[in-house]
Amino acid sequence: MATEKPVIPTEEQLEILEYNFCKVNKHPDPTTLCLIAAETGLSEEQTLKWFKQRLAEWRKSEGLPSESGSVRD
Repeated sequence: MATEKPVIPTEEQLEILEYNFCKVNKHPDPTTLCLIAAETGLSEEQTLKWFKQRLAEWRKSEGLPSESGSVRD
């Protein structure tokens, strides 16, 4: 089984990801996720993984549990 090497987004890709996370939606729907992935040149899986990690980071900074299913941001 091949393991995918972690991809480190470029500064430009990070700007796009951060903009969408902060200004658009912390929980992008599949269509939005697909558009963000296309804009950054990352795969949808890589983009989703980045959003999940960034959301956990944001929750921690806000003093929230890292996983919360009942309250949407």
